Amino acid sequence: MTAMTRKVLTGARVVLPSGVAEDARVAVEGRTLAVPDLPGAYDGADPYGATAGDDMYELAGHWIVPGFVDMHVHGGGGASFSAGTAEEALEVVDAHRRHGSTTMVASTVTGDLDDLARQAAVLSELVEQGDLAGVHFEGPFIAPGRCGAHDPTLLRAPDPADVRKLLDAARGTARMLTLAPELRGGLESVRLLAEHGVIAAVGHTDATYDATRQAIDAGATVATHLFNAMPGLGHRAPGPIAALLEDERVTVELINDGTHLHQAVLEMAFRHAGADRVAFITDAMGAAAVGDGVYPLGPLTVEVRDGVARVVGTGSIAGSTLTMDQAFRRAVTVDGLPVADAVRALSTNPARLLGVGDRVGSLEPGKDADLVVLDADFTPVGVMRKGEWVVQPACV
Repeated sequence: MTAMTRKVLTGARVVLPSGVAEDARVAVEGRTLAVPDLPGAYDGADPYGATAGDDMYELAGHWIVPGFVDMHVHGGGGASFSAGTAEEALEVVDAHRRHGSTTMVASTVTGDLDDLARQAAVLSELVEQGDLAGVHFEGPFIAPGRCGAHDPTLLRAPDPADVRKLLDAARGTARMLTLAPELRGGLESVRLLAEHGVIAAVGHTDATYDATRQAIDAGATVATHLFNAMPGLGHRAPGPIAALLEDERVTVELINDGTHLHQAVLEMAFRHAGADRVAFITDAMGAAAVGDGVYPLGPLTVEVRDGVARVVGTGSIAGSTLTMDQAFRRAVTVDGLPVADAVRALSTNPARLLGVGDRVGSLEPGKDADLVVLDADFTPVGVMRKGEWVVQPACV
């Protein structure tokens, strides 16, 4: 039997759970990480046993970080998960994978329940074959006054029977459902989701502070794109933002594109929630990784100008055109986050939330060889998924 060819990445700064390893090496055997470790830990012995048969990649001046985990994305590459076809869904996956998202959850938008069920059936097959990490239903169980880029004529209260219909259609692949807990049936639906191991996310909501606290006590653990599509923080009526930020049981999603959140607001969220309770998401629609133009978003039409997506007719912001590599670069170069905190927000935290932290989200022996190679300016030059290059770095 022919020995498996290893890939050995040398000379880079490697972001490990224990810290940043300078001038380090990462070995990849097949689909998994063999040895990510601090240099000098073997007293001069070569832990890789490097031979002429190994594929060597010299990456001096670069960073190696875990593959990004996007738990909230609707589209990209000109395609959308809501189109309801496997072919278009895979176009989305390919577009974001090339920008470092080696794990992603497919997010739907508000639609007719039967149509959402059909979409879930298609997406569940892609989860089962390993292309996606799950399905996220965003809508239709959201507040009419906070619908954003969701068709208001298709909204409904979160009847637990309707919630169960979507979960059944996803055949065990549903990972998250966003709802407004103040609506009739909201708390019962949160409890139902928690009982089935599905993340209940508070979003597109007009909930008060107290109603949000009740939802958290019922089992809600995520804030869908915190600050967006919910009441602002008030000094007499703190609303959902205060409740979601203060509770250690809740992880808050943030869209770090410079449009959805002011830098000061993002910094405030990190200060109050801490680096272990923030998950950066793209909330991207079809224009991500493509450019300006007119795109469908579920039943709505969206126009993108200068990278900002808005619903035609209402002007509401319609998701983003963000990719995770852009969110990472902005976090470090504009927001001033430590690289290790950016890794937590883009990889480790969402992987833990999705229940896949034993396989992805950090660079550790035995985990999937999912990683991103960044240059000194934090621009991606290489993407590896399960040991295979999606984008191969030129520096070999």
